[in-house]
Amino acid sequence: MTETVDPAITDQSVPVLSDFGGGAFGIYVHVPFCATRCGYCDFNTYTAGELGTSASPQSWFEALRGELATAAARFDAFPTATPQVETIFVGGGTPSLLGGDGLANVLSAVRDNFTLAADAEVTTESNPESTSPEFFERLLEGGFTRVSLGMQSAALHVLKVLDRTHTPGRAVAAAREARAAGFEHVNLDLIYGTPGERDVDLDASLDAVLAAGVDHVSAYSLIVEDGTALARRVRRGELPAPDDDVLAARYERIDSRLEAAGLRWYEVSNWAANDGARCRHNLGYWDGGDWLGAGPGAHSHVGGVRWWNVKHPARYADRVADGGLPAAGWEALTDEERYTERVMLTARLRTGLPLDDLDADGRVAAARVVADGLALRRGDRLVLTDRGRLLADAVVRTLLT
Repeated sequence: MTETVDPAITDQSVPVLSDFGGGAFGIYVHVPFCATRCGYCDFNTYTAGELGTSASPQSWFEALRGELATAAARFDAFPTATPQVETIFVGGGTPSLLGGDGLANVLSAVRDNFTLAADAEVTTESNPESTSPEFFERLLEGGFTRVSLGMQSAALHVLKVLDRTHTPGRAVAAAREARAAGFEHVNLDLIYGTPGERDVDLDASLDAVLAAGVDHVSAYSLIVEDGTALARRVRRGELPAPDDDVLAARYERIDSRLEAAGLRWYEVSNWAANDGARCRHNLGYWDGGDWLGAGPGAHSHVGGVRWWNVKHPARYADRVADGGLPAAGWEALTDEERYTERVMLTARLRTGLPLDDLDADGRVAAARVVADGLALRRGDRLVLTDRGRLLADAVVRTLLT
């Protein structure tokens, strides 16, 4: 790995960045603001009290515009012309705190510097409590094509453990409002395995998701991240750690209910009603595409080079004001690292991992995985079985051993 970190990046740039990798090109925009901090979250987010007067949505937006302009100028110097932007994903944090007008301005800032494909997928994450019918109407008018709503659970006591502030029914109501406004593609996020969650709670959450009529569902097992409030509660014995057997049973229940309702898995943690409902932006990550990550702490990947921005919004704004990309560090991926990432990400997809992508040791390991019933050969690809999805990380480790 070739790596350098701040302050070695004297001109705040990525020195080896020289051309695109040839895959799909997307843009991720990180909104670092939250009204409150959820106990399980370790994302780069800040409440108003944590920021004080050091940064604001307005200063963040001005810096974002500067970063987008700088990145576009760097890309214009590449031998290959900047590809059209196939996908945009606004995440965080809580992007919906910007309001419909604020998010429309973010999209306008991207358009001012990059050319969007005619069929570009444009997604924003939203907290159900900071949305409304008018909010969704403004998003659609502004050019967004997809909305992802954080539901987590339909059980109030589960939401309280997670420190989520929305009421159990609000996520479903928000999803219906988005559909009524004209959004064809709406996602609901679930978290399963929260301490205190019962089978009946999961069933209620799945009932609510299916009643909402969305065309995409993401479901993630709870991970207790070091340094979070939830981790401290688990360490003190106030809450039990998630149980692996329970997590596996919950995943199987989720998959069974969603598949029966016509939502098919296309990545281990994601289900879609049809190919058009799949999140193209995330597929760009999993398929090894290029993307620009703009905003505090955002990560980018272009042509085998990865870089990441400084995290604090005030520091980020200062670096953009000084000129250049606000990078805190970068790395040029080696062939071995690219191989590892290819296996790690592609193996999780329903389309499977091309066997030709594996080296000699990997193909021997693939035969062992098939013999163990964790995957099957489908044409020239290795595809996880139902049991293999439960042990996807173990499958990847075997393939890379």
